[in-house]
Amino acid sequence: MTRTTDSGKTAAITAYILIIGVLIAMSMNADEKNKFASFHIRQALGLSLTFISFGAIISNFDSFMITFPMWICVSVLWGYGIITAIKGETTPVPLLGNIFQKWFKTIG
Repeated sequence: MTRTTDSGKTAAITAYILIIGVLIAMSMNADEKNKFASFHIRQALGLSLTFISFGAIISNFDSFMITFPMWICVSVLWGYGIITAIKGETTPVPLLGNIFQKWFKTIG
């Protein structure tokens, strides 16, 4: 791990605590931009917005067969993101991670 990774690890892990964690991590990373923390802030922001969007759409169906796979998918992606942050890696979450990096390139 590099010094950049070590100094940004707390903000990176904090970002995965739902949307409030993203906001806290953004304020932690505001003064001295850390590339590692910025990467994970973008990933966590994308996951949070995806979760909220899918939740809003799927809540209209009121079906366990639709809701349960959404929860599993988002939980796996969140788990993957937080584990990579803990390990000090900048690996995008599967399926959507590279898209999040493009969409939110100015954030972090």
